[in-house]
Amino acid sequence: MSLGLNVIETTWLLLGILFFLAVSIHTISLYFPNECEKSQAFILFQDLIRYGKTKKSKRDTWLRVFDIPKRWFWHFYAVSVLWNGLLVVVSLRAIQRDEPYPSWLTDTLSFLAGSPATHGQDPQVCSVAVQVLLWIHCLRRLAECLYVSVFSDGVIHVVQYVFGLGYYILLGLTVLCWDRMTGGKGSPAPPVLAQLGVVQAAGVLLFGWASLLQHRSLITLARMRTGASGAVETLAHRVPSGGWFELVSCPHYLAELLIYVSLSLVSGGVSLTWGLVVLYVLFNQVLAALLCHQFYRSKFESYPQHRKALIPFIL
Repeated sequence: MSLGLNVIETTWLLLGILFFLAVSIHTISLYFPNECEKSQAFILFQDLIRYGKTKKSKRDTWLRVFDIPKRWFWHFYAVSVLWNGLLVVVSLRAIQRDEPYPSWLTDTLSFLAGSPATHGQDPQVCSVAVQVLLWIHCLRRLAECLYVSVFSDGVIHVVQYVFGLGYYILLGLTVLCWDRMTGGKGSPAPPVLAQLGVVQAAGVLLFGWASLLQHRSLITLARMRTGASGAVETLAHRVPSGGWFELVSCPHYLAELLIYVSLSLVSGGVSLTWGLVVLYVLFNQVLAALLCHQFYRSKFESYPQHRKALIPFIL
């Protein structure tokens, strides 16, 4: 029986399932460490899900061939700022000048959304708001990667790098696909105020708070490696403390999840498409947080036992 999902929704569902399985396999493997360490397939799996400090120090030479510096994270956000900035401009021109989307973009959206373009359908205000917030988020993360974070010699897998580049391109297209699937069919859009409400306002407030939480968390991590002058003094890993670090090991990952929840709220809070995106982000951040949490607990004997990995008092 078909679930009635289009290409974009199916893609996000499959990504969510993939990362759910990754979390499950990793969790189960903790109970069978000796057996798993003997499997080349499991070793490759671990290398694909780990990055930065969670990468195992002793790795086969053939695995290191695929290493890329973790500091290249800024490439993801640079691509996103350019790509999603372009989509914001395209949407604004469609609203202000009643210009249709370029044919290449229209054809792409028709394929992903599973529906042809509807003449006379302007982008919704909520859709443009999500695009703008997404662009602001990526611009901030780009600035943080370049001017705040202090990266060590950690690495990521080339597959993770390629995935990261494609992720933000897909995300921008997802916003436009959602707009096409939920917008009026050939009818003029309602007034701006009629498209905004309490849910959207709550989403914007959550976006601002979560962005601040992520920024402060990244500053805390960076200051553990810098002196009073701001110069880098060490690249060693230390136990973070203060703020939300007293509750969870990875408040910056929690903030990332909340940012996507906020974008879902700005979209209206009832979209299947955005629900699938949030589901994927949840499992993605759970996996990253669990690996980071386990790293801290294995490296530092005095690591606070009450801290959770991602969600205070729960996980």
